[in-house]
Amino acid sequence: MEGQKEIKMDWFIYREFPIDLQKEWDELLDESITQVPFLRFEYMKIWWLNRGGGEWKDAKLALTVARRDSRLVGIAPLFISKDRTGNPVLMLLGSIEISDYLDLIVRPLDLEVFIEGLLDFIHQPDFPIWRSLEWDNILEPSPTLEVFRQSAEKKGHSVEVTHLQHAPYIPLPGDFDEYLAGIDKKQRHEIRRKMRRAEESENKVDWYESRDAGLLDKDIEKFLELMKFDPQKKGFLSKEMEDQFRQTIRWAFKADILHLVFLEIDGEKAAGHFSFDYQGRLWAYNSGFSPKYNDLSPGWVLLGLELRWANERGYQEYDFMRGNEEYKYRFGALDRNIVRLTMAKKSTI
Repeated sequence: MEGQKEIKMDWFIYREFPIDLQKEWDELLDESITQVPFLRFEYMKIWWLNRGGGEWKDAKLALTVARRDSRLVGIAPLFISKDRTGNPVLMLLGSIEISDYLDLIVRPLDLEVFIEGLLDFIHQPDFPIWRSLEWDNILEPSPTLEVFRQSAEKKGHSVEVTHLQHAPYIPLPGDFDEYLAGIDKKQRHEIRRKMRRAEESENKVDWYESRDAGLLDKDIEKFLELMKFDPQKKGFLSKEMEDQFRQTIRWAFKADILHLVFLEIDGEKAAGHFSFDYQGRLWAYNSGFSPKYNDLSPGWVLLGLELRWANERGYQEYDFMRGNEEYKYRFGALDRNIVRLTMAKKSTI
């Protein structure tokens, strides 16, 4: 504000994950420009301890925070690894494969001054060595992109923003019939037909949400089994990645943001969906299906049941997150995108 004395920010870098920062971190996230489950402290800690399920073998933490009068102002959850040419690259924790949405953690009013200070701080001689900055999986509407570009160009840097993937979502009106009325007539008929066929089947069809702590580990293993029916997911689920999933699901359960649901046919789990229940939205993280009951379309039926359930309970949105699979649009999903922000380091600023 003009005429008001500028209050200096103090900058700190963590080379080990800051366990004592949890309370401040999550409180700041609740007021931040982007509020997604992947930015929660515990998710980030689990991701770092497992290096993204083994995705990053060579990674050094460079988690950077700013304080003003001891109050936490912003967090740049950064780490350094190597790019395709072997040069050190500055990335966001959570990159790339298993965290759909990433960003800085900062209040809207502090964003500009935080980014200005961050650009100076990461160019200091005692900051860990890096040659380029690559921040993946930022939602296209994030104010970080434009503020970063303006601040960086003002300092003589060149910034590029490139499209990565589609991230479709369904706005929920609060009524299942109203939701269905808003999608393509042919698809509306198909969803109703498949749900009705399951309900009228001679098989006993039911679904439930995993809420029993005593059965959670058993449900986790069954969910991983269902995922492995997909050859691509089976190849993806290394031992390290399975451990990442187990720890993430247990954390989400403990934090009361887990939405792990199963469709059972004759008492056998035929489909499973793992989502985060966070900020009035369902964030569809992963799924698995058994081919045994393909004739009853267990994936479609379970998704239809979830959407009816979410509408009845007043959820604002069903977020499919990354991926432009056709079935998402058949359910009436709208498009948005995630992008990559890149910047080459200058020797001086």
